[in-house]
Formats: sequence, structure tokens, C-alpha cells
Amino acid sequence: MTDTKNHSAAGVTGSLEGRVFRPASFAELAEAVELAFDYRGDVTVSLKSGESLSGYLFNRQVNGPDSYLEVFPSDSSAARRIRYDQIAAIAFTGEDTATGKSWETWIAKKDSERRAEVDRITAEAKTRGIL
Repeated sequence: MTDTKNHSAAGVTGSLEGRVFRPASFAELAEAVELAFDYRGDVTVSLKSGESLSGYLFNRQVNGPDSYLEVFPSDSSAARRIRYDQIAAIAFTGEDTATGKSWETWIAKKDSERRAEVDRITAEAKTRGIL
């Protein structure tokens, strides 16, 4: 699951996969960029020039009119910096690789693995006559 607990973005919950944000203000754009930064999949940034860039958003700097984000494009190894004032929309187009992988799910899995290990060791000890 993406980390949306610290973001407001109009009550966004669950996975953002498939969602498109077309911010109407700087504040909405900054919020969409934060959500994209937390997202564990590729995003597509649509620019006001009509260009689209898909890739992994790995950095952002919020500094008023000098704000920018940085993306590793899917089709290039060179990072690309995009100023906030060039962005028209942000789409969450890549698979959300963290969907369903919450802390609680991890804890339950590890607990199950530990119980299985205890059962295996107990059975082995009984076979050897130790228990």
C-alpha cells in the first residue's frame, strides 16, 4: 500500500494505481508530487507542452517557484529534472508493487513462518525421541 496516511489529497486511500491527478493549484500539485514520491511504481508526468514522461519519481524539491521533481525515465538511464510549473498532470501508471504489503501483512507472515518452524522442530524432536 502506498504511504497516504500523511497526505490529504481529497481523501485518497488504498492504492493509487490507475489514478490521475490534474492539480488546479500549487498546493494540489505539491500534494500530488508527494503521493507520487511515496508510490512504489512508475508514474507518467504530463507536461503543459504536451510531452509525457513515464518513469520512477525518485526526488523532489519544494522551493516555491523553483520547485522541481526528478524522474528516472523508463526508456533512459539519465535522470530528468522537471519544474513544477511545467506539469499538467501526474498519472499513477505503473504497477503498485507494494499493494497488499502492509506492516500487518508482513507481521502475520513472519508469525506463521515462526509457528511452522516450531512445529517442524517439535516433530523432529519427537522423531528422535527427545520429546
